[in-house]
Amino acid sequence: MSPKKNPPSPGPVATGLSVFLALHAGEYRNKAIGLLANQASVGPGYRHALELLDEKMPGAIKKVFSPQHGFAGEKQDNMIESGHSRLPDGRPVHSLYADKRKPDPQSLSGLDVFMVDLQDVGTRVYTFAHTVNLALEACAEAGLEVLVLDRPNPIGGLGIEGNLLDPDCRSFVGLQPVPMRHSLTMAELAIFANSRLPKPARLTVIPMAGWDRGMYFPQTGLNWVMPSPNLPDPATAWLYPGAVVWEGTNVSEGRGTTRPFHLFGAPYVDSATLAADLKALNLPDLAFRQASFQPTFNKWAERTCHGLELYPLGPAFKPYLTALSILQIILRRWPGDFKLKDPPYEYEFETRPIDLILGRLGLFDALASGIPAKDLCDSFAPELKAFAREIKTVRIY
Repeated sequence: MSPKKNPPSPGPVATGLSVFLALHAGEYRNKAIGLLANQASVGPGYRHALELLDEKMPGAIKKVFSPQHGFAGEKQDNMIESGHSRLPDGRPVHSLYADKRKPDPQSLSGLDVFMVDLQDVGTRVYTFAHTVNLALEACAEAGLEVLVLDRPNPIGGLGIEGNLLDPDCRSFVGLQPVPMRHSLTMAELAIFANSRLPKPARLTVIPMAGWDRGMYFPQTGLNWVMPSPNLPDPATAWLYPGAVVWEGTNVSEGRGTTRPFHLFGAPYVDSATLAADLKALNLPDLAFRQASFQPTFNKWAERTCHGLELYPLGPAFKPYLTALSILQIILRRWPGDFKLKDPPYEYEFETRPIDLILGRLGLFDALASGIPAKDLCDSFAPELKAFAREIKTVRIY
């Protein structure tokens, strides 16, 4: 696989979609294409990829595929399946978060190309990259080309944090051995996954123009459209590699509020105690305030939760270390009230959700035993160094 070569761009970042429309659409005009996209698959002027592709390549897009939360991002809560449907013009929309997560031969029949235009958020447990992983497998089996239109990693392409996924925690929130914060773009993740398939797919990547690995999303000049309903802005994406751990517990991650993943808490938490303990840790580039909130749905719906609201301040902020440190405080302060969620979680029915999220059996138990979260995170350094060396072969920027 070799990415298409684009001329250098001195201006704002151009997504793979924009580059494709400008430079490569003619090569695919006569192909039958299936498009994997959602509401965040937009180009200039917030125009949707499907609209822009139909305009540039009339009749080429034969089918649409959707990831978790639906083609329009309409499924507000977590782990709610989307049904198969049709567009107003009759074209089928095949949900890949329903009875199947992998495209089946029937859904791929009649296609030449499987096109991907999805905004990832830089975190291992975000399911979109795993949807692409399974699509690569299916397209390799069917002999289809996979064409990935790249988009920025909104939390930068340099920061790497957390343990690598262990094989015994492999699930739909982790299919490849990457850390919680992996630093890769969607196209780079596709290259990484494809290289590990027994039968790799025919993969073509359309890189962005003008993106630099040191860029966070606000520096790209692009418009943010929430890729899923509980990631309303880039700052939430920055918190997500840590705050997602609350999904495996009875602590609310702020779903059902207007500040998901910024807010967290539970009725049994004392905000002042939690704030004092967290302040004593002096974690980098982190600000927070005591907060109380009532979720309208999900955990503790209509109950008053007490906790904190977090604010990442700069590039030294470590979302995974921050979340594990807070989790450890809650374990120590409220051991009788804190609970882990039971399976199922993301189509897994035996392994504890917290273990699937953390990606390593025994890591939660090490936290619970009192081993400082910072010491645990420091212990990941050798595997992160090895990962950083490995991904040099898949980086395209």
